[in-house]
Amino acid sequence: MAKYMLIMRGTDESNVAMMADIDEAMAATRRFIEEMVKAGVLLAAEGLDDPRRGVVVDFGGEAPVVTDGPYGETKELFGGYFLVDVASKEEAVEWATRVPAARGSKIEVRRVAGSDEVPQAGE
Repeated sequence: MAKYMLIMRGTDESNVAMMADIDEAMAATRRFIEEMVKAGVLLAAEGLDDPRRGVVVDFGGEAPVVTDGPYGETKELFGGYFLVDVASKEEAVEWATRVPAARGSKIEVRRVAGSDEVPQAGE
């Protein structure tokens, strides 16, 4: 088994589409989560708050610079994730195709590195 993160990436347009019928979007998401729980693959699922309430710490210069909100040039924002424990990348992709996402959204599938793959101090 391997852990994969299904990263929800939306645009301004896809977020507007989702908010237009938020009750149905939330109901569809709850049904999807229930399917993953029944299948025994869901480890975690969380959405993120409005990016305008966040900050960005930019390490582009000598000292970090903190600014309010998302990057001004951002075309896609990370809106949340599902963390699944599945047998293969193909199974993770299959679950990703079933996410009830708004038109224009994307789901990025990334394997989560195991603790044995992370370099330890002194190595």
